[in-house]
Amino acid sequence: MWWIGFSRFASRRSTPSNTAPAPAPLPRKRPPCPRARPSCARWRPRSARPSTRTRPARSWPAPPSPRWAAPRPCCAWGREAGVGYEAVGGSPALLPAARRVAAAARVAADPDEDLTVAAEPGDERTALCVPLATGGRHYGVLVCARDSASYTAPEAEFLRFLTERAASHIRHAREHDAVSSIIGKLQRALLAEPGRPHPNLDVAIRYLPVGHSALVGGDWCETVRLHFGRTLLVVGDVMGHGLEAAVDMTAYRSSLRYIASADLPPHRVLRQLDDMASDEPERRPATCLLAQIDPNRGLVTLASAGHLPPFVIDADGRATPLPVPVGPPLGTGLGGYEPATFRMAPGQTLILFTDGLVERRGEDIDRSLDRLGAIDFGTSPGLDDILDTVVTRLDARNTEDDVAALAARLRPRSGPQPG
Repeated sequence: MWWIGFSRFASRRSTPSNTAPAPAPLPRKRPPCPRARPSCARWRPRSARPSTRTRPARSWPAPPSPRWAAPRPCCAWGREAGVGYEAVGGSPALLPAARRVAAAARVAADPDEDLTVAAEPGDERTALCVPLATGGRHYGVLVCARDSASYTAPEAEFLRFLTERAASHIRHAREHDAVSSIIGKLQRALLAEPGRPHPNLDVAIRYLPVGHSALVGGDWCETVRLHFGRTLLVVGDVMGHGLEAAVDMTAYRSSLRYIASADLPPHRVLRQLDDMASDEPERRPATCLLAQIDPNRGLVTLASAGHLPPFVIDADGRATPLPVPVGPPLGTGLGGYEPATFRMAPGQTLILFTDGLVERRGEDIDRSLDRLGAIDFGTSPGLDDILDTVVTRLDARNTEDDVAALAARLRPRSGPQPG
């Protein structure tokens, strides 16, 4: 019967702290000031006074042995806090103490060679210690012991193969964690909150990137304040998903904010955005839907660049699509965008969304839109309730594409509107 234990140590050898620390130096006293000497004629300088106090001799540590002359890394071998078995299978009584394994690894001439360590001083039973190392990096030691005969050469060779594979997997796992951490930081930097609309408009947003670890994708929602109380609502979808699509999404989003600040009609905003994107061949195409809402006049002006039409929900909870002329996607340089204006009452809700909300593999897009139109939202639902209902009824959390949805509703206000 034999047992295996895994011991985790530091990754390099270093100089052990086997010498006593040097005593603290004696405090130096300031020599007396000659001006403050007493008037007694027997006064003499301190150096001429007879001293009855003996100064203790300092004890300095002996220089380290050449065997320990390696430079000290940030983590030292043999520290009590870093030595121990990470996992043990079988009877721990057969394994030598972790301190003994660490001490043997410190004095080893080659850290990549196998070691044999006695279970106890004077014990004939020995444990085989195989380092977990690959590519010049050390991740620990595999300690194997059994109460019968020692390990044979083929068995030791097999254990070396196992430890090499295990060290390789550990290295890959740590590299994956490091890359995932960098990607997460980059995604959080790209994830920008949409702007705030005017107080005369209520807005709610849902954003669901595809993937369990993704924070941002190619879809985006945006609100831009315009003059005279108007607000521009934006929903866009960059082709593809993942970090590459998120980078292009950020470029489209920044360009749109810059163009929309000129207070142009929605179709002219799309035209200029298409011209800017077509000048960059490496940028991915994108679809986009703009809705300029004027609460003072009760109007909404729409323009689409290859995007799905929006839906309007009345006070009774019925959803109806709005027919919008569809132009080519952004980045093609073809232009040809046309506006469409509709009346919007205070009790109505406008929903803009990306294709990931309704589109399903193997299903016609018209049928997908009909499923959205068949949802009964009830009377006077809130914006968050509407979006939660849509996400739940269409199972948007389990789709194969990013999902972005925006719901807006007029909020009547008395008095002049801010410009």
